[in-house]
Amino acid sequence: MTVIAEPAAPTRPLTRTGLVVLLAGPFLANLDFFITNAALPSIRRDLAASSAALELVVAGYGTAYAVMLVLAGRLGDEHGRRRLFAVGRGAFTVTSLAAGMSTTVSTLLLARVLQGASAALMTPQTLATVQSALTGRRRASAIAAYAAAGGLAAVVGQLLGGVLVSTLSWRAIFLVNVPVGLTALLLLRRTVPPTRSERRVGADVRGTVLLAVSIGALLVPLAEGPALRWPGWCTASLVLSGVASGTFVAWSARAPRRGIVPLLPLALVTGVPSMRRGLPVVVGFFGVFGAFMFVFAVGAQEGLGLSPLAAGIAITPVCLAYFATSFVVPRLLERLGRRVLALGLAVEAVGLAATLAIVVTAWRSLGGDADRSSPPVVAAAAVLALVVVGVGQALAVGSLFRLILSEVPAESAGVGSGLLVTTQQTAMALGVAGLGSIFSAVAAGSMRAGVIVAFAVMSGLTLLLAALSLRLPQHG
Repeated sequence: MTVIAEPAAPTRPLTRTGLVVLLAGPFLANLDFFITNAALPSIRRDLAASSAALELVVAGYGTAYAVMLVLAGRLGDEHGRRRLFAVGRGAFTVTSLAAGMSTTVSTLLLARVLQGASAALMTPQTLATVQSALTGRRRASAIAAYAAAGGLAAVVGQLLGGVLVSTLSWRAIFLVNVPVGLTALLLLRRTVPPTRSERRVGADVRGTVLLAVSIGALLVPLAEGPALRWPGWCTASLVLSGVASGTFVAWSARAPRRGIVPLLPLALVTGVPSMRRGLPVVVGFFGVFGAFMFVFAVGAQEGLGLSPLAAGIAITPVCLAYFATSFVVPRLLERLGRRVLALGLAVEAVGLAATLAIVVTAWRSLGGDADRSSPPVVAAAAVLALVVVGVGQALAVGSLFRLILSEVPAESAGVGSGLLVTTQQTAMALGVAGLGSIFSAVAAGSMRAGVIVAFAVMSGLTLLLAALSLRLPQHG
C-alpha cells in the first residue's frame, strides 16, 4: 500500500471555517468529560449501574484521553495532522453513537474508553496545525479561540448536560456528537491544510508503554480512591506510576544514544524555556480549575440544595465572562506580553477571594443550612464575584497557552501540544483528588467550612502562580 505523505508546510491557508472545524475537536473532547456528570443518576437508573461503574464512566474517558495525547501528537507530526484529526473525528463520532446506544454498563464503559482515546487523536492536531499554518495576529487569535473553546466546554458541559437530560434523555449527551462529527468530516479536507513535521523519526514503543502506564496508574486511583477510601490497590497503583515515570525519564535520556528519538524528547521540556517555566504554572492553574469546578458543583447542590440544572445555571456568569474575555486576549498580549497572564491570575484570585468573603458572611442568604431566601444584593454580589473569576480564567488560559508554545519548534508542535494538554488533564485530576479530598473531609462536618477552606486555598495558590508566571517569555 502506498502512503502519500502530507507536506511539512501548509500548501494553502487555514480558513476560518477550517479553524471552527478544528476547534470543535477539543471543544467536544472537553465537553464530553464534564457533560456526563449531569447524566450519572439517569444512567444509574436505566442501566442498574453501581457507584464504582458510574465513576468509571467519567474516569475511563479521562484516563484514556490523557494517556493517548502525547502519542497522538507524535503521530500527527509523523503522519500528518489533518489525517490524524480525521481518524480521531471519525472514531469519536462512532464511539459517541455506541455510547448513546448502549444497553449495558459494560458496553457504555468500553465506548467511553474508546471515545476518550478518539478525542485524544483530535486535540493535539488542533494546536499543532495552528502553530504550523498561521503566524502573527491570526495565530494569536486562533490560540485565544482554542483557549476559549476548551474552557467554555467545561462550564457549558454542566449546563447543557442538565438541559439534555431534563428534556430528552441521558443518551442525548452522546448522540449530539454524531451530526457535529459528520459535518466536520465533510468540511475538513476543503478547509484545513495538511501539515506534518519535516522529520520522520519512527515509533518509540518502549516510551509509549511507559508513559501510558505512568499516566494511567496515576489517574485511575486518583479518580477512584476518594470514593473507595483508598484501598491497597490504589496505593500500589500510585507507586507503580512513580516507578514507571522514573523509568520513562531515564529511557527518554538514553534513547538518543541508541539512535532512537524518544516519544517525549527531554530537550523539549528542559531545553525550551517557555516549556520548562510554563508547565509548573499549567499544573497549578488547572489543578485549581479542576478543584473549582468540583467544589462549586458539590457546594451548590449539597450545600445550597440546587438541582444539577440549577447548579449549571448558577455557573453561567463564569461561562459568559470567560467567553467574552477570551477574544480580547490577543490584543492585550501584543501590548502587555506575559503581564496578561499575571494579571489574569491576580484577577482570578480576587474573584475567588470575593466568593470566599460572600460564603463567610452570607452563606445562609445564599441558601445554605436550609435557608432558601436570597436577598438581591447577595445574589448580585455572588454573580459579580463569579464574573471576575471567569474574566481572570480567560486572561490566564489564553495567554498561558500562547506563551508556552511560543518557543516550541514547528517540527515538535504536535508533541508539544500533546504534552501541554496531558499536563492540563493530569493537573485537573490532581486538583480534584488533592484539594477535593481536603474539601470533602472538612465538608463532612460542615459544608460551609469545606467551601471556605477550599476557596481560601485556591485563592492563595492562584496569587502565588501570578508571581511565578512572570518567569515566562515576555511575548508569545
